[in-house]
Amino acid sequence: MANPDPEISYKVAKRTRDDIIIATGRSDHPNQVNNVLGFPFIFRGALDVRASKINEEMKMAAVYALAKLAKEPVPEIVNIVYKEKKLMFGRDYIIPKPFDPRLIYTVPPSVAKAAIDSGVAKLNIDNWDKYRKGLELRLGNNNRITRLLIAKAKQNPKKIVYVEADRLDVLKAAQTVYEEGIGIPILIGRKERIKKLISELELEFSQELKIIDLSIEKSKGLIKKYGKIFFEQRKDKGLTLGQAEKLMRRRDYFASMMVKLGEADALISGYSRSYPEVVKPILKVIGKAKGVRKVAATNLMITSKGPIFLADTSININPKYNELGYIANMAAETAKMFGFKPVVAMLSYSNFGSSDHPMANKVASAVKFIKRSFPHLVVDGPVQSDFALNRDMLKHKFDFSKLAGQKVNVLVFPNLDSANITYKVIKEIDGALSIGPIMMGMDRPVHILQLKASVDEIINMSAIAVVDAQSRDN
Repeated sequence: MANPDPEISYKVAKRTRDDIIIATGRSDHPNQVNNVLGFPFIFRGALDVRASKINEEMKMAAVYALAKLAKEPVPEIVNIVYKEKKLMFGRDYIIPKPFDPRLIYTVPPSVAKAAIDSGVAKLNIDNWDKYRKGLELRLGNNNRITRLLIAKAKQNPKKIVYVEADRLDVLKAAQTVYEEGIGIPILIGRKERIKKLISELELEFSQELKIIDLSIEKSKGLIKKYGKIFFEQRKDKGLTLGQAEKLMRRRDYFASMMVKLGEADALISGYSRSYPEVVKPILKVIGKAKGVRKVAATNLMITSKGPIFLADTSININPKYNELGYIANMAAETAKMFGFKPVVAMLSYSNFGSSDHPMANKVASAVKFIKRSFPHLVVDGPVQSDFALNRDMLKHKFDFSKLAGQKVNVLVFPNLDSANITYKVIKEIDGALSIGPIMMGMDRPVHILQLKASVDEIINMSAIAVVDAQSRDN
């Protein structure tokens, strides 16, 4: 029972007999008994009823709540965070995982009820359903998803190259990413300025990070090396060796080549320049993944009604019907990466053939193409956005649709205008957190920030880049 090093090692105990059940305090073995499973939720329940003490009845109530939760089906997001195919009650899963989002609305009600029943509560709870829903809302969807995303990134941190590391917010984010173990930053920028900012802001790095300054003599060798590789890659397109070396003096080209050659696992750029300006060099150096027809982007919007992916929000102005199909499939795969089972609505101003206009027909053709090419996808359309998002309304009017009764979580728009306008309207009116744009279809993990992204947005995008790199490893 000693923690972290027990008297009998996990491996020895496992070898000793076939029917053994082992729980430890370690995260690298099954059945981790972590105090974070108990104390936050015991205190939450106690505080909510103003308990005068925490007694044995309340502690036992927490134990029974955890035991019951361990026997219930595990949310897919937990499987993904812990790299499990399917967790289920058994020898290697006798206690919930610390990042299970259900803990907050499962344990505190049991503790609060025990406090009331044992006479130590000063407040009563009349509506337990309302109390549970209130607990679920306390952390918010955005906090829960970003926490789970960061937790998954921390399991296997990757090297992230930051193209604008001499920008204050980018450097602050890189410091947080490093200190929290989300990733291993590689900083590109003016070395003197980066060191000055680190000193002025008293940023603490436990060890000196790799800084690449393309303006100094020391970088010339790498610029020549990368230039030669880029020249071989693009010489059939009229690029000369001199031009290739000149381009490699530019940060986006240089960083892209680092990722292409495996000297960094992911790339973050776009803090100070427009999206098209950043995308162009990355596409030239890294290019599309095998089998990808069109690179696209999706935004994960954490709205008051739950998380939803919108595509394509940044790249393709007026995609053809088959391109819409590929975008839908990539958006669905991105949703899976985040732990969601994708349900895709192909949006239009018309519903299921109610209009014969070319724009509506394009979406109808895209749906047919998807059903032919990606039969595993749960998808339908053309459908108006209000019907797509209102399950009851859709089921009442169009009960034949594959989306009827489903919670749609991926919206694919017919063009860039509608997608970009919608995600920005949702962000401003609903106060939704926008994670993205998330690049889809690139050959390597490359992610581009919104212009002047906040420190938190850069940290979130860094976690996405790490998780993206992890998923490619698998």
